[in-house]
Amino acid sequence: MARRPETGGLPAPGVLLLAALFVGAGVLHFLRPEPFDRIVPLWVPMPPRTATLVSGAAEIAGGLGLLHPTTRPAARWWLLALLVAVFPANVQMAWHAERFRPLPEWSLWARLPLQPLLMIWVWRAGRRG
Repeated sequence: MARRPETGGLPAPGVLLLAALFVGAGVLHFLRPEPFDRIVPLWVPMPPRTATLVSGAAEIAGGLGLLHPTTRPAARWWLLALLVAVFPANVQMAWHAERFRPLPEWSLWARLPLQPLLMIWVWRAGRRG
């Protein structure tokens, strides 16, 4: 697949969308931390609120890093590591779906295979422009 060259200094639309997704999700960690606190696994070596805020800040930093060609490769690795790190929380959320009603249990399980697809998107978007 041919890479679309960036024009006018702006990232490609897919990169902008991915950056917005991560920045938006990260901001939600600060605005509405409670749902994120509830999915932090017990074995995480910090209080749930701290883990929520750290992961939110990491999402914001990674999303912003995607916006410039110089920082995009580092943001790629940063976000891939973040996605691996938070995957256990997503599994815990699906495993304990009753805690997250009204979200349907099937939707919590269905999103788990989407994580590798998101990682592929990050991998592709994280190339230097």
